[in-house]
Amino acid sequence: MENGAVYEQTTEPRAVRAGLFCSPHLSRLRLALKALQLLFSFVAFTCEEIVESCTSCGGLYFFEFVSCSALLLSLLLLAVYCTTLYEKFGDDNIRKADLVTTAIVSCFFILASVVFAATNDKSSVETLAIVFGFLASLAFLGDLIYMFIERRKEKEANKKKENPNRQGPSEHQPLKNEEKV
Repeated sequence: MENGAVYEQTTEPRAVRAGLFCSPHLSRLRLALKALQLLFSFVAFTCEEIVESCTSCGGLYFFEFVSCSALLLSLLLLAVYCTTLYEKFGDDNIRKADLVTTAIVSCFFILASVVFAATNDKSSVETLAIVFGFLASLAFLGDLIYMFIERRKEKEANKKKENPNRQGPSEHQPLKNEEKV
């Protein structure tokens, strides 16, 4: 009770995260790619919504659907990675869903950007939407490539763990037809 300290500290201080959107489940590069996907999809969708008139609107509507879907799906995946939902669904399930979603969205975003580029009226807002559509496509494609590289590295590491004693032929032993007589 000295110096007014009646109560002792009973809990440990909470760990402070380095940044606002840090996720222990994503590397910095993956987090940056996810943020770029979100940003580019948002700008593409916003620019597409500003378009006032169109002569051939099919490409515009397809681009609108894909950019909005990409925005919502990337926001959902980022929210899952950065919250406790990640532990609820499990690492393997989230990775599979992320891989499939990213693959599908990247293909559709590239397709929608090409179709919109071919059918637009050449206004500056449409051109800007198309540019950000292609940038979003590249962000999704880059994330997809990075996920494939990570999976391949994990598979190689698992093979090495499963067979640690497996060794190839020794470099210093003679070959069968070079045996000493």
